Amino acid sequence: MQDFLAAIGLVLVIEGLVYGGFPGLARKLATEVLSLPETILRIAGLASIAIGVGIVWLVRSG
Repeated sequence: MQDFLAAIGLVLVIEGLVYGGFPGLARKLATEVLSLPETILRIAGLASIAIGVGIVWLVRSG
């Protein structure tokens, strides 16, 4: 449970850096996402999941 909460905290830090440090870029990215087809968003989401699981697996196995 501690690892899960630490991961959530890191996600919030990274998102906070984007929104707090580069609000114009965050707004532009949000606009771009709205124009993408669902298929591309789904593929990007699944790829992110796979990469995230791979990173966690590498870190936890070592």
